[in-house]
Amino acid sequence: MTIALLFLIALSVAMDVTAVAASYALKRFRMRDIAKLAVTFGSFQFAMALAGALGGNAANRYLERWDHWIALALLTWVGVSMIREALEDHCDEVEKLDPRLPLHTLFVLGVATSIDALAVGATLPTLGLPLVASAAVIGLVSFGMSFFGAWAGRAIGEKFGSRVEILGGTVLIAIGIWTVVEHLTGG
Repeated sequence: MTIALLFLIALSVAMDVTAVAASYALKRFRMRDIAKLAVTFGSFQFAMALAGALGGNAANRYLERWDHWIALALLTWVGVSMIREALEDHCDEVEKLDPRLPLHTLFVLGVATSIDALAVGATLPTLGLPLVASAAVIGLVSFGMSFFGAWAGRAIGEKFGSRVEILGGTVLIAIGIWTVVEHLTGG
């Protein structure tokens, strides 16, 4: 039952990276870019879950007051940037789009989507499983789900163009707002 619980935890933590990966990949990424996004999300989820498990409740109590606001700010920043870029690109030619993922964007997306993994990591010691292996499961599930999400997002983006990129930016902002609402309402 403990291993099944770990996989459920990993799946729940990976839901936001899947949605963000799908939304961001609407820019018609190449497979290399999808892999970079998935590696970033998997790595950040692993590192934050492990940090939460090792750091304990003290750091989590401090971050708990601000994590939702940090996620909102970062996701809104990325979402607004996506919408602005989509509105500026009036041509559907793939050559005119810049599908590269700058390092700062990867970092912002990684942090924004992995803050919840820090809090989840604090619960890992209660499962009685090896901490590094448990954090690795979270990272691997996040990698797989974000890879699939980005691949699906790319396919949708190729079909519908920049209109879907606007939708993707809006979804990122909505995820940030949902995070704050969920935190403030205790849901």
